[in-house]
Amino acid sequence: MQATIVHESRGRMRLRLRQKNISIRQADLLETWLKGQPWTREAVVHERTCCVIVTYTGDREAVLSALGAFTWAGAESSVTLPGHSTRTLNREFQEKLVGKVAVKAATTLFLPAPLRIARIVWHMIPFLHRGLRCLGHRQIKVEMLDALSIGISVCRRDFGTAGTVMFLLEIGELLEDWTRKKSVADLAESLSLHVDRVWLKTEAGEVLTSIGQIRPGDWVVVRAGSVIPLDGVVEEGEITVNQASLTGESVPVAKRRGGAVYAGTVVEEGECVLEVKQATGQSRYDQIVEMIQRSEQMKSAAEAKASNLADKLVPYTFAGSLVSLALTRNVPRALSVLMVDFSCALKLAMPLAVLSAMREAGREHITVKGGKFLEAVAKADTIVFDKTGTLTHACPRVAKIFTFNGKIENEMLRLAACLEEHFPHSMANAVVEEAKRRGLHHEERHAKVEYLVAHGIASSVDGEQVRIGSAHFIFEDEKCVIPEEERAKFDALPPEYSQLYLAINGVLSAVICISDPLREEAREVLSALRVLGVRNAVMLTGDSPRTAAAIAEQLGVDAFRAGVLPADKAEYVAALRKEGHTVLMVGDGINDSPALSEADAGIAISDGAAIAREIADITIAADSLWELVRLRQLAMALMRRIRNNYRFVIGFNGALIGLGVTGILPPTTSAMLHNLSTLGVSLHSMTALPMAGQETEARKDL
Repeated sequence: MQATIVHESRGRMRLRLRQKNISIRQADLLETWLKGQPWTREAVVHERTCCVIVTYTGDREAVLSALGAFTWAGAESSVTLPGHSTRTLNREFQEKLVGKVAVKAATTLFLPAPLRIARIVWHMIPFLHRGLRCLGHRQIKVEMLDALSIGISVCRRDFGTAGTVMFLLEIGELLEDWTRKKSVADLAESLSLHVDRVWLKTEAGEVLTSIGQIRPGDWVVVRAGSVIPLDGVVEEGEITVNQASLTGESVPVAKRRGGAVYAGTVVEEGECVLEVKQATGQSRYDQIVEMIQRSEQMKSAAEAKASNLADKLVPYTFAGSLVSLALTRNVPRALSVLMVDFSCALKLAMPLAVLSAMREAGREHITVKGGKFLEAVAKADTIVFDKTGTLTHACPRVAKIFTFNGKIENEMLRLAACLEEHFPHSMANAVVEEAKRRGLHHEERHAKVEYLVAHGIASSVDGEQVRIGSAHFIFEDEKCVIPEEERAKFDALPPEYSQLYLAINGVLSAVICISDPLREEAREVLSALRVLGVRNAVMLTGDSPRTAAAIAEQLGVDAFRAGVLPADKAEYVAALRKEGHTVLMVGDGINDSPALSEADAGIAISDGAAIAREIADITIAADSLWELVRLRQLAMALMRRIRNNYRFVIGFNGALIGLGVTGILPPTTSAMLHNLSTLGVSLHSMTALPMAGQETEARKDL
């Protein structure tokens, strides 16, 4: 990259590219490449000015070296761009907005009066058509009021008012469309897949391969709990697929040979080999957009209330105009009521506020799949946490390995990693990383790997039956035994660690002790949530009661449940909701999926299991649990904005109607103020929510 450093501060750099201009594609390419670098915290590329702003961590010289090595050709080969660019969308709407304002100014200043009047009359036809269509369907809606107000103004030869009303209505519609499409696009992009590697089936066996190297026609292996990374067709095996992310339907769908599967859906049961049909999986973007746009169930109660209230108020506005005419015999006063309605602002501002909040959450690395979930977060009085990978660090480490029955430590670790790498979870990742750290390379010697949710993994290696998982799975379900002569060694295992048990041919062969320290911020986050109105914090874990009690005391939770299975978690959440609580569930694993579905809003950690992310209503980054606090603050700020919008719309428009009926304001002024207020409250709804400093204040209140 050839660029000049324009301004620099600690951890932040502003550069200007040494080229006259860059295309939208190049800007997207550079920004995507920057965001994919390990040292990047935030990156923004401005294509109009050829400026790049990078916020980074680590060594400055290393960053400069990486930037200097950047080439457009290299980025083209290593970066996969989404099929849709929000930058293109912004450019399109900016040009439309500037064009409408320019045309309005030009016609007002330079067009002769007869031509200006003819243009207004021609321009009013679509508005009259929509009004007549409502009348034809026997509906009294805001479109009918718009048509009447414009039509009456033209009949009174008040062409200036009619033209201004139409202009403001068009600008409002354009801004609504822009904000809605931008918010949907941002949301869809945040829901897009971020899969780096897949299991490619070759003649030599399964090979872990970069997804960028996959081409149509390649065969890819996908197992239970994993996200389907690419669009394809099942060639071998049988699976059940959760397609909620695309269809909104949570009932799993069976897929057999010849069945089509889509990127982003999740395998709940089974294993398959799929033939890739679309290497980039970009069709997922369009599918997500369609899902978001048609999912009325995702609307918050506030949005639904605003929409219903807007439709209900229209007949009263119309009736008020007739009553005013009957009492005053004054057409301008009656017209004042007709030109001021509550519906426009209510229908426009509330959805814009919700979509803007969802977009703002996306900037905080929080993905929200619908407005109703933000409302649930704002109302929640109870939050339930999974322990492992949620309240603890998402990257635990292997602390100790104890072997039994004469087994060799590294060989047992190699075998455990061979099985665990197929099913990403925080504890599985710890085993795989420890094997990598010790330089233990393993071959795929096992037969079919079967994953039993919340229990463990079963397979066959070199003709021997291998089992790895929890104590319940190994000793109760599989009836494995401890070598009698090593019973004392087993009883002396350190209780402070989480433990994975490995058994071969029904005999315990190794115990892998996992160090899983609590997140440093966990206790403070729980306290901050209490400051923000959350009354109950509960921890659910599969650990023993003794271990769970010790951890609960460290965290300061209000209650805990130990030794729970996935069904137990879901039942517990359901019981809390039956008691009248609004419940948030926070988890990261496959075993958390039932509880995430059962909660008023399920929150998943972004680097957890794919099925958890897909089923969850909200996804947060794994960097810090403080994002839960920011999510709560944002949701509460959104509900405050909606309440304030209600008060403003009702109060301001009510005042305009009163001033119009009394004759203080003429209809033109009333219409102007009404449309300006609608535009103003809509623009205000699109602004950032007032959250600055709230996290700091929450910390101060602890």
